[in-house]
Amino acid sequence: MATRIIPADWIKNWEKSGKHEFVQLCKNLAYKTNHDSTIKDIQAALYALCWHVIQGNFKLDLSASVLCDMMDLRDDMPSILADVFSILDIETSSLEEKNKRDHYTQLVGACLFFVPDAILKERLDPETLESLGLIKQAHQFNQKIVKIKTKLFYKQQKFNLLREENEGYAKLITELGQDLSGNITSHIVLESIKSLIGCFNLDPNRVLDIILEVYECRSDQDEFFLPLIKSYMCEPLTLCHILGFKFKFNQEPNEETPTSLYHIAAALLHHNLIELEDIYVHLMPLDASIVEEHKREITEAKQIARKLTMVVVPSEKTEDKEREKEEEKNDKAPDNQKLGLLEALLRIGDWHHAQSIMDQMPSFYATSHKAIALALCQLLHLTVEPLYRRAGVPKGAKGCLLRPLKNKRAPRPAESFEDLRRDVFSMLCYLGPHLSHDPILFAKIVRLGKGFMKEYQSEGRNDNVKDKMDTLLSCFLSIADQVLLPSLSLMECNACMSEELWGLFKLFPYQHRYRLYGQWKNETYTSHPLLVKVKAQTVDRAKYIMKRLTKENVKPSGRQIGKLSHSNPTILFDYILSQIQWYDNLIGPVVDSLKYLTSLNYDVMAYCIIEALANPEKEKMKHDDTTISSWLQSLASLCGAVFRKYPIELAGLLQYVTNTLKAGKSFDLLILKEVVQKMAGIEITDEMTSEQMEAMTGGEQLKAEGGYFGQIRNTKKSSQRLKDALLDHDLALPLCLLMAQQRNGVVFLEGGEKHLKLVGKLYDQCHDTLVQFGGFLASNLSTEDYIKRVPSIDILCNQFHTPHDAAFFLSRPMYGHQILSKYDELKKAEKSNRQQQKVHKYVAACELVMSPVHEAVVSLHPPRVWDDLRPQFYATFWSLTMYDLAVPHNAYDREVKKLQLQVQVIEENPDVPMNKKKKEKERCTALQEKLQEEEKKQLEHVQRVLHRLKLEKDNWLLAKSTKNETITKFLQLCLFPRCIFSAIDAVYCARFVELVHQQKTPNFCTLLCYDRVFSDIIYTVASCTENESRRYGRFLCCMLETVTRWHSDRAVYEKECGNYPGFLTIFRATGFDGGNKADQLDYENFRHVVHKWHYKLTKASVHCLETGEYTHIRNILIVLTKILPCYPKVLNLGQALECRVHKICLEEKEKRPDLYALAMGYSGQLKGRKAHMVPENEFHHKEQPVRSATPVSQQNGPGTTAKPATNASKTEEGVGEDADRAKDKSQGAAKPANKANSTAAKVTTSNGNGAPNSTKTTKEKDDKEKSGKEKKEKKEKTPGSTLETKGESRREKQRDERGAGGKEERAPREGKEKTPKADRDKQKAEEKSNKEDNKAKTGNGEPKEPSRERDTGAKESKSKEKGGDRSAMSGSLKSPVPRLESAESERDHKRRKLETHSSPSHSSSVKDNSNEPKDSASKHHINYNSVARSKSRERETDKKESENTRGRSKEKKTEDKDRKDRKRDHMTTDREMSLESKRRKDENGTNSSNKHSKSASPCSGSPVSADKEKTKRSKSSSKEKGESAKPERNSSGGKKESRHDKEKSDKKEKRDSSGGKDEKKHHKSSDKHR
Repeated sequence: MATRIIPADWIKNWEKSGKHEFVQLCKNLAYKTNHDSTIKDIQAALYALCWHVIQGNFKLDLSASVLCDMMDLRDDMPSILADVFSILDIETSSLEEKNKRDHYTQLVGACLFFVPDAILKERLDPETLESLGLIKQAHQFNQKIVKIKTKLFYKQQKFNLLREENEGYAKLITELGQDLSGNITSHIVLESIKSLIGCFNLDPNRVLDIILEVYECRSDQDEFFLPLIKSYMCEPLTLCHILGFKFKFNQEPNEETPTSLYHIAAALLHHNLIELEDIYVHLMPLDASIVEEHKREITEAKQIARKLTMVVVPSEKTEDKEREKEEEKNDKAPDNQKLGLLEALLRIGDWHHAQSIMDQMPSFYATSHKAIALALCQLLHLTVEPLYRRAGVPKGAKGCLLRPLKNKRAPRPAESFEDLRRDVFSMLCYLGPHLSHDPILFAKIVRLGKGFMKEYQSEGRNDNVKDKMDTLLSCFLSIADQVLLPSLSLMECNACMSEELWGLFKLFPYQHRYRLYGQWKNETYTSHPLLVKVKAQTVDRAKYIMKRLTKENVKPSGRQIGKLSHSNPTILFDYILSQIQWYDNLIGPVVDSLKYLTSLNYDVMAYCIIEALANPEKEKMKHDDTTISSWLQSLASLCGAVFRKYPIELAGLLQYVTNTLKAGKSFDLLILKEVVQKMAGIEITDEMTSEQMEAMTGGEQLKAEGGYFGQIRNTKKSSQRLKDALLDHDLALPLCLLMAQQRNGVVFLEGGEKHLKLVGKLYDQCHDTLVQFGGFLASNLSTEDYIKRVPSIDILCNQFHTPHDAAFFLSRPMYGHQILSKYDELKKAEKSNRQQQKVHKYVAACELVMSPVHEAVVSLHPPRVWDDLRPQFYATFWSLTMYDLAVPHNAYDREVKKLQLQVQVIEENPDVPMNKKKKEKERCTALQEKLQEEEKKQLEHVQRVLHRLKLEKDNWLLAKSTKNETITKFLQLCLFPRCIFSAIDAVYCARFVELVHQQKTPNFCTLLCYDRVFSDIIYTVASCTENESRRYGRFLCCMLETVTRWHSDRAVYEKECGNYPGFLTIFRATGFDGGNKADQLDYENFRHVVHKWHYKLTKASVHCLETGEYTHIRNILIVLTKILPCYPKVLNLGQALECRVHKICLEEKEKRPDLYALAMGYSGQLKGRKAHMVPENEFHHKEQPVRSATPVSQQNGPGTTAKPATNASKTEEGVGEDADRAKDKSQGAAKPANKANSTAAKVTTSNGNGAPNSTKTTKEKDDKEKSGKEKKEKKEKTPGSTLETKGESRREKQRDERGAGGKEERAPREGKEKTPKADRDKQKAEEKSNKEDNKAKTGNGEPKEPSRERDTGAKESKSKEKGGDRSAMSGSLKSPVPRLESAESERDHKRRKLETHSSPSHSSSVKDNSNEPKDSASKHHINYNSVARSKSRERETDKKESENTRGRSKEKKTEDKDRKDRKRDHMTTDREMSLESKRRKDENGTNSSNKHSKSASPCSGSPVSADKEKTKRSKSSSKEKGESAKPERNSSGGKKESRHDKEKSDKKEKRDSSGGKDEKKHHKSSDKHR
């Protein structure tokens, strides 16, 4: 250290320069202004010099001389040098080197002449003094010091105490109590006090005590007494002890410490005359007892809370009250002096010491005492006043001025928001919930917060300022959490404060607000005993109100809820929501009772709902894991009602739903669905009535008026709020995309272990909400907003992975908006009123808007798709809606009439006041005008769209591959995805198909499309969810409606389908849509096709019902219920369904009640529709073409097995076959009806296999006949081996059963047929007319009658030859038109076989159908084929007359033989059936058997024992009638009866002679029939 201050160079060159440098250093140090640092520096320099001497580096005399020179620099230099010597003395005495100690002693000795002895004696050690010779003995010197100190400090001087002589004290009191207003100062009074002490020998401590006593009495005279005490007092501890004695005196029970004593203690503390630590120990109670008391308060509060929640017996209540009264009588606890001092400190503004005292206590313990809380509030008022005046006072408010504290040491008032961080925030944190004692200060703090938020939200801040503002924001949020909200809880029903606080909170983002509410609800109420009690009281009161809340007392209960909610909304709403989750019938009354809430309370309500929804402890599914929990449904319903009725911010709820979707959970979409439904009035239901569906195809006004069940009115404001919330937080598109993605992910993300039923419900919920939400956006967003937010279709699908149907659903409104805006632009650009020009502009606008879309959709599918469908067609299909295709005039008229009726009712009601009448009438009239205007607008729009489609249609379908492939792609990519998207889309799809047909679109086969839709619905139905089934059912119903309309009236069919390319039956030439009339499907064959579709539907339905699978059964029942208006129309199909559904009812009653309910519902409705069903022969005039022709054409015998393969190459799978038409043309046939008939038989087979070509050579025929004959001979060797004999035996059995009745049994049957047999027997003219009608049918293309007529011709030739000569038979077949007759004979055999086993699906009604007379049918067709009919009639009349006479003679013989054959055959029927079915499979291959199974009876597999007997009987009778060509028609013994006999004998001859091919066919078909 020495070398640092005095370098070694100075010592070496001391004489030259060192001495000068040292002296100069010391002079510089001596003249420094700072006194303390100067002494230290000089001491350091002197110490360094002396240390060099002690070390022996410097000569003693030189050092002594220079130190002597230094003495002149300052007056206190000897004292400074003595201090240095004192330090060196201590240091050297501890050194081991003796020489250094000697050097030190010599140095001090050399300096004795200029350092006084007295100073050295004070500073140096006695041993050193002795060695220097300044004292004689060190030991004696020590003893003398002890004696002096004892005398000074420990010997007590006797003073005059007050009790001894009080004159001096009296004068002292007088002196202190004088008037201080003049020029009297504390200094003057102090001199007088000193004089009195000296004169009267007063005790100084007692004098100080008296000064404090007087100060206590005159506590307002701080300016006088504080300087007096400060100048009088020598030791702070003395003052503390005196004050402590004063406090101690007041610590006895029932004593009260005067506030004046607290005041003087606070004042002395504030002016640092005493220390807090010194006085604090004198105050009572102890800190430990304060902590104990705080814990006890919390425990008591919890006990009170527990009591309030417990059910208490009345006797216990009285005991508790008595105990409380006894406790109140006990002595009051002594004052808490620490709190008294704290209050005094706060009153004078000493925040520093007050804060120290509060830190010693539990949190909020001090401020829980009202006086302290108010004192702190007062201090806060004074601190924030300037800033409040600048930034917090609202416009127009005045506010009282506050006097600032005179105390200059009080916290500085805040001038800026930054100043609040200095003291105000910490003061508020200590105050906590007890700010409730001062609502005015509460309001001031809130307003300051609002002022800050305005500054915070203003623009243009640099980073430094931003950091400060962010810090301040976090401070304000902390204050809101720790002070404002807890204080609000302790305020009594202060709605104004709640609204004031909302003024601040609404400036925070909802995330901050909800965080605050969460803290308030879950943590704040545990922090303080008072809050614990308040929470319990709130819950108790809430229970009281909720128990009594009903619809009738909503108003008074609502007021009580409002009062309770102003202070403690979180606790109240938590309880209310818990009740609603249990009792959903409370939702209505609760929603109505919330009208007295404040804005803050509504926001808290939103938070509480979200918290309840997100409760992790609650399961969102019921225990069966198949349905969503009722508590979630109740909360969702409440959400919708509350958010609609009250102005609550939606952002939090919407974000919550978005977040749950992001997490892959879709349960909470229920909430969004309810909110959109209630707020926007957009309802999603698949249970719409037809009127509602019609209304939904109109404009927005019509939808609102007639499209929904619940007429939710006045949704303008609420839907605007919802829209704003979505747009402000950019949630519109994310929600749509998440829903679309989640819909397809439900099965994978939420499937897992969940029940399939639940997964389906979640899928439906997701889908329905998407449709509803998309509908809301489409109807509420402006064009700009929508276009700005929704990306193009390719981005939606490829980038966001949105399913195509959802992507188009979202984009569709955008296209509509863009087209209309572009159309308006074009209209403005070139003003023209001509309708044609407007239409052209519209088409141009469509092209401009849709061209990019056409390009975009190409990327959605593989290139091969576009070989058949043009992107233009695809985009057109997906971009249009029902609004574009048709105007629901009926719906508009209906709603207008309703409004007119309303006006009329209002007019007639005398109770309604005039002004209300006027308003209602104006409203209704305005609505009428709106609806009419909307209708007109839609009509113009539809006309424009249809014109556009007419122009586009030729380029829609390229059909580079087959028409079948085109239809497949159309169904796969367009129809099926969209028809299950929504109910209105289902209707749209059906309407679009009809529209494409009506537009005569090239390459579009309507017939094929309908066939594909109706033919195989099993897989489609099985893969649907519950709601999709409803939509699919609606789609099928609409398709069936169109088909039924065409089926019901020939004129309609001819008008709408007759000459349309969609009904061409040539499918291979895809580029060719023309064709002559013969290529069109005629009306009667269309009826057969429709019957086939009905049959297919029946078969699919029965299959689904028999699977036992839950989804299959549920979905098909839903679909069947939906299509009930149009299906079933045929009686036997209806009976088949009825039996199967009845079985479902029986099986599922206990197992699956929901299926049972569906089945019972459908069963009841089906029975109600039974009256509208018709027998099959009324539905289509022959039984065979649709359902019977199918199996026959596939199972014709060996002679025809090669032909179907050839023809199949020409046809498409499913609907058409033109081979027969080609065959007839090659034969030169001139009977289009027959050709159409054969076409129908082929069209409806769905496999492209037609009847064999009639151009086969005679050789081929002979070969077939030979082979048939050989087989026949083999079969005849075994009795009962032929199907013919089986049919005979069965026919005989039936005849025996009917034998007793004879004519009596036949007469009623013939009565049904509208032609009594008795009349025909008696009147020959009638018989002839019947024959003529039958012959007319030969030319009219109906298969049964020609078979009978041609058979009779064949029988005539056979009866002549009696041996069954083959050539005679063929001759008779060839005559008179050989080629035509040979072709027709084959067809006859087929049709006869079809009669024998008419389609199993309607076997139960064959009796009626086969006995039906052909009068009505033939009359119906007489106008269409008169030329062909007249020729055939002449030819056939002669034949029949001769037949009938010869036939009677052989009737009896034949019947006897037949009876025996039937009995024999009956025994081996089952065995033959199995053998025959195997052989049939071998011959016809897989395709044939598959097709056969498709047309098998839907009820044949169903185990309905009730119908077995009836079915068996009907089958046998149908065979009998088919083979005998209806013998019962001539039961009275006329010509027809003989014809019947003749037919039977001829058939026997045929079997013997030619029977090969025909026998084979018949054998198969009758076996199949069995």
